[in-house]
Amino acid sequence: MKALLGWLDDRVGVQKLMHEALYERVPGGARWRYVWGSTLVFTFTLQVITGFMLWSAYSPSTRTAWESVFYIQNEMFLGAIIRGLHHYSAQAMVVLMAIHLMQVVIDGAYKAPREINFWLGMVLMMIVLGLSLTGYLLPWDQTGYYATQVTTNIMSATPVVGAEVQTLAQGGRDYGHLTLTRFFAMHAGMLPAMLVGFLALHIYVFRRHGLTVHDPKHAPETTFWPDQVLKDAVACLAVLATVLMLAVFRPAELSAPADPAVKFDAARPEWYFLFLFRFLRFHAVEALGLTFGAIIVPGIIMGIIAVMPLTERVLGRFGHMLNKAFMWAMAAGVVALTVLAFYEDANDKGHQAALAEAHRDAKRAAELAAGPDKIPVEGAVSLLRRDPFTQGPRLFAQHCSSCHRFNGHDGRGTLVTDALKPGQTGDPAITPPTAADLGNFGSREWMTAIVVDYSNHFRWLKNAGWYAEAQKKTAAGESVDFIDPDSSEMANWTADNQESLKAAENADNVKALVEFLAAEAGHQQSEFDAALIQKGRALAVDGTWAGALAGTSCASCHETIGSDFPATPDDSSASGYPTMAKYGSAAWLKDFIRHPDAARHYGAKNRMPAYSPEQLSDSDLDLLVRWMTKDYTPTAVDDYPSQLAAFSAAPGGPAVPDAAAAPAAVEQPSEKTDPPADEKSADAEAAK
Repeated sequence: MKALLGWLDDRVGVQKLMHEALYERVPGGARWRYVWGSTLVFTFTLQVITGFMLWSAYSPSTRTAWESVFYIQNEMFLGAIIRGLHHYSAQAMVVLMAIHLMQVVIDGAYKAPREINFWLGMVLMMIVLGLSLTGYLLPWDQTGYYATQVTTNIMSATPVVGAEVQTLAQGGRDYGHLTLTRFFAMHAGMLPAMLVGFLALHIYVFRRHGLTVHDPKHAPETTFWPDQVLKDAVACLAVLATVLMLAVFRPAELSAPADPAVKFDAARPEWYFLFLFRFLRFHAVEALGLTFGAIIVPGIIMGIIAVMPLTERVLGRFGHMLNKAFMWAMAAGVVALTVLAFYEDANDKGHQAALAEAHRDAKRAAELAAGPDKIPVEGAVSLLRRDPFTQGPRLFAQHCSSCHRFNGHDGRGTLVTDALKPGQTGDPAITPPTAADLGNFGSREWMTAIVVDYSNHFRWLKNAGWYAEAQKKTAAGESVDFIDPDSSEMANWTADNQESLKAAENADNVKALVEFLAAEAGHQQSEFDAALIQKGRALAVDGTWAGALAGTSCASCHETIGSDFPATPDDSSASGYPTMAKYGSAAWLKDFIRHPDAARHYGAKNRMPAYSPEQLSDSDLDLLVRWMTKDYTPTAVDDYPSQLAAFSAAPGGPAVPDAAAAPAAVEQPSEKTDPPADEKSADAEAAK
């Protein structure tokens, strides 16, 4: 070994280089306050190593970026750990850089003759922030897509050359594929090369002037090796342990694939930029414009920091105290704004709802991508675009929630509320629905409520303006066709037969009828009892009831019950009552949404608007109906939680229907079998 080292030293002078590197003087002894520069170099090295590993599997295009990151996160050996290390070490680098800057100013390491090195450090800080911004977009997920779009829009606020700077950064006038490739080129090539170059200059100038010591009499003078090296190594190990624990126990998030067609209200910059995000939301700053808040103010702050060496040189000790006071004030402001941003987001119901939806979409996208069909050629974004579980709630909120609710909310987990009037404070009042809650549409619970509690089930109709108007006209003696949950044939039948329906002799009959009706709807991911279906069909068609209900049949009014849909090619049955042919099925529901005023449904009594293909395309209608009938790939993702309790408990909120009206009828059958073959084929045809 000595011979080898001697040969190497003779050729390249390695011993002299090692001595120069390791035996730097440290006046006042080794101290923990000097470790920040070394931890920054360490985290950058960690970034480079993990970056090359990620680069080996990353594909920078709008159709492959999210997909390759999903592969890294879920398929590549230790991919989640590697990505987590890269993600969290980037955040650690920003934090360590801020601490290092504070330490440099407090210790006066910016004073002459170290001004150049201080300015080189500021350049390095800008490069690190540039790396953070460009890396945020690379997964091409919703979070990075929309947050980076805000960043490029801020670039356009640059005075004089704003539009040109934005075009240069995003690779043209449009935000898309070229933006991604350009950001990748900056993140993986240009900025790291600049960082290495300026870091080498920074270290060279630092070694030229030596270490700036806060208290040279703190301890006897020592050298960088071994005392300071030990402290630096321990600090670097602590950084590595921290980011590794975060990578293992809190993996880096990958939100849903970027989709410009979906409004993403949950977008936020990385947490270390939240202070600027919150600053820009002050009304006074908004009034002065984006250029003032995002360009001029940060520019002034950076200018004040840049002239600190000159401030100290002109004003002496007072200038140094002024510089330290400014840095402490700025640090306090950054912390305060960051905490305020977190607090406001945590108490912003709209943001929390958007965040919940974002997490739901992310889990669903990962679930579909890992499913048997994998990711299609057109990209992962199509997974959610064609998924009823994802798109159904959005379509319901857009087209249905003005009248209906879905388990008390708008389909996307949010209560529908009145707008606050000018000067009004507090929580807005809950807007009452004007039609039935469709959260359990077509289920056993839904069918039970129709059979035994019709008036209460459809009582929401009485909130509608047309209902009050129809009541007035009726009271005035006019003949008006409208659906009255308190006074209609079905309402009267359930009211007149309450005791018989709840009697022990009919408990099994109600259960069987409900099973038959739910099976007729045929919603997916449900199992039905074949024996109960057969018994329920006889009750509905032939009226095989017991006691006072003997001889009663649904077919006496609804002739088409038990038939395929549509029952007749013309438009209605002879009775004039709404069709019950496959009531609640996908085919029935699509027809009802398109033609609610048809004679086979409610005819002149109808108040629901018909949705034409221009208002609701066939593909969107299919997604909406498939969601409502649970015809989608089974999922382990939690659905939006029910808001029925909040809906009921809110001031002025209406009471929730009594689900216990007939518990035996809503109970799941203990023994379930598939429907008979003829019914299964009929349901399949109806679904088609």
